[in-house]
Amino acid sequence: MIKVALSGGIASGKTTVSDALAEYGVPIVDTDVIAREVVASGTPGLAKIAERFGDSVIDESGALERHKLREIIFSDASARKDLESILHPLIRTETVRQLQEHQSAGAPYSVVVIPLLVETDQQKNYDHVIIVDVDPAIQLQRVMARDNSSKKQAESIIASQATRSQRLAVADDVIQNNSSHETVISQVRKVHEKLFKLATNQ
Repeated sequence: MIKVALSGGIASGKTTVSDALAEYGVPIVDTDVIAREVVASGTPGLAKIAERFGDSVIDESGALERHKLREIIFSDASARKDLESILHPLIRTETVRQLQEHQSAGAPYSVVVIPLLVETDQQKNYDHVIIVDVDPAIQLQRVMARDNSSKKQAESIIASQATRSQRLAVADDVIQNNSSHETVISQVRKVHEKLFKLATNQ
């Protein structure tokens, strides 16, 4: 089974691409979903976060106060590293488990959505890398609209990630998401056909 990483900057359109691939029956591992699951109420992951960041990041129901944690890590680089040291091993363990399931089920290829692929130097763990690329000005507008954030906040989030050129440097395929939904879907179809042929030796 070919292991494919799908990445791109914030608000680049990774979900649009992964949803389109799923329509072709491609199994998807979404590390954002896993990241939420490993810190759900009562999990060892959430306990480790409370131990490091205090009970102020846990609400009355025992769930993670994501906005409070986000405020801490975006203003403190060492705090962000501490959070990553808690989350990343848990996420990778579950990612490997899901990939093994897909391989056992006979999938020709599986896609793992990894927003911070380059930042965590994980591209070397995959056979093929797809990058969803977007013009910086469009990306900024989308982040502000999606998160209802100020220009300064959006720029700060974008600046905390890998640069556009760093992502493109590791890409085997690039999907441009600067125009219509139909244009993106057309590119996804071509990438899927290419990967399916590679995986099945057709």
